[in-house]
Amino acid sequence: MQPIPTDKIDKVSSVTQALSMSEHERATEPEHLGRLFMERGNAGDVEGLTALYEPNAVLEFPRGKVTVGKQAIRRVYEELLAKKPKFEGNVEPALRNGDFALTSTRFTGGATAEVAHRQPDGAWLWIIDQPNVLR
Repeated sequence: MQPIPTDKIDKVSSVTQALSMSEHERATEPEHLGRLFMERGNAGDVEGLTALYEPNAVLEFPRGKVTVGKQAIRRVYEELLAKKPKFEGNVEPALRNGDFALTSTRFTGGATAEVAHRQPDGAWLWIIDQPNVLR
């Protein structure tokens, strides 16, 4: 059996990501990411949460542990959502610079900080996520 060429793997990955995004509402503004996170998290939608991230995104959760990549982020959210948490907060206006934006959601006892990146199709995805900066 011959190995699959890297360019073919990249194409399959891109198609898989596009299919995943098509099943969920896209964030057309960076502020939409926080709202979508709360909606999907409260619905127990692990796939919907991971669809908010770029393929090589980083997430620091739990505090002090950096998780890299959508597959690893999916595992973090599978474990978290098994506990059936309730997500509530106020999405703050994003601070934008070209195709990047700093997003934040305030909640009782804390606030998030994320870097969102505009995709070629205009959708926004998180590339860096720090779920609680006020601990």
